Amino acid sequence: MGNQIEPENFDEEEVELFEHHSFVVDKGQSLLRIDKFLTDKVANSTRNRVQNAIEAGNVLVNGKQVKPNYKIKPLDEIKVYMEKPVLHTEVLAEPIPLDIIFEDDYLLIVNKPPGMVVHPAHGNWTGTLVNGLVYYFNQLPTLPGNTGRPGLVHRIDKDTSGLLVIAKSEIAMTDLANQFFHHHIERTYLALVWGEPKDEEGTIIAHVGRSPKDRKVMESYPDGSQGKHAVTHWKIIKRLRYVTIVQCNLETGRTHQIRAHMKHIGHPLFNDSMYGGDKIRKGTQFAKYKTFVQNCFDLMPRQALHAKSLGFVHPITKEKMYFETPLPPDFTNVLEKWENYVKYEN
Repeated sequence: MGNQIEPENFDEEEVELFEHHSFVVDKGQSLLRIDKFLTDKVANSTRNRVQNAIEAGNVLVNGKQVKPNYKIKPLDEIKVYMEKPVLHTEVLAEPIPLDIIFEDDYLLIVNKPPGMVVHPAHGNWTGTLVNGLVYYFNQLPTLPGNTGRPGLVHRIDKDTSGLLVIAKSEIAMTDLANQFFHHHIERTYLALVWGEPKDEEGTIIAHVGRSPKDRKVMESYPDGSQGKHAVTHWKIIKRLRYVTIVQCNLETGRTHQIRAHMKHIGHPLFNDSMYGGDKIRKGTQFAKYKTFVQNCFDLMPRQALHAKSLGFVHPITKEKMYFETPLPPDFTNVLEKWENYVKYEN
């Protein structure tokens, strides 16, 4: 029997929803088309789905791309990634308003508001972005192995606002997934963090993995002892005395990567309750200041993180695409308050 490595779960701030497999062909295996082999080997797959993955370059045999009619040989090493299957399949169509900033025949770009879950999952079967997509875009395919997440290539946290790309065909989805996998997608976030970093820019290299104390929280492991490799590049946009506006660019991506990494260097995101940012981390002990910070928390009852821009190559036309969206009102209101505080308070 060939070895199968358990699919990797590529979680990230923008979580890629794909599974990875690795096979070593049996010594006694007869010649067989690779699309037929993988259709039989990979759960929840179809011949069409496998062929699309091969054509997109997502299947490697002995480290090289092949065509669907390639005949596998004994001891061939095969690597493949496809959409990660989900257990819950029924998605209720709901008339949820969607902020679509671009659409063509192959994809659309959505500006997700804070507080909206991206796709149905335990505890959130309705009211998600996908529920709205199903209602407004019934042409979006429900793909084999991706049932319950039509068109979805990646996601961002419920309380993170900003841009997502949605695929409208399996070819587009597979191509975009390939770009995410090879880190060809340009992603820029804006965050408001506690404190003022001493440097103007920097790079955080630390594995990110689940905390042994709380499985919902991610920890940074700079020694690489646990978790998965993660790299975040950051630079200061504006200093506001006790808080700082920071731009973050993901080189890799893991669940809560920016949130965990910024906490790791001592600058948790403003009002990030999961990572200690919902308490006063810098500033005075005066009651007036405490009231001011609480008012800011009330204005923005979530972590101060916004997926500002997306850049990628169009999966069909191969044109370079770039999209940017402004900060949502809760974020801009809090920044305005901090700017006024810095300007007028001593």
